[in-house]
Amino acid sequence: MAHVLVTGGAGFIGSHLVDSLLVDGHVVTVFDNFDSFYPRALKEQNIAPHRNHRQWTLVEGDVRDRRALETLPAGIDVIVHLAAKAGVRP
Repeated sequence: MAHVLVTGGAGFIGSHLVDSLLVDGHVVTVFDNFDSFYPRALKEQNIAPHRNHRQWTLVEGDVRDRRALETLPAGIDVIVHLAAKAGVRP
C-alpha cells in the first residue's frame, strides 16, 4: 500500500483514478484548487464517494502556491500530477 498524492484529484479524470487507487487499498491525498472555470458543485460531486473513506484526504490549494504545498502530509510515496489550467483556450 502506497500513499499517493493526486493533484487535480477532484476533476473528472483525477477522481476516477482516486476511485481505483482506493479500491486497490492505497492511501490517497487529493490536492485541488477547485478552479472557478468549472462549477464547484461538479467537483464536489466527483469527490462525494470519497469523503467518508478513511484512506482519503482532501487538501484544497493551488500547485503554484508554495505555502499550500507545504501543508501536504509527509510520507507521500507517489505523485500523480493531473492538475492543469482549466479552460486553456480562454
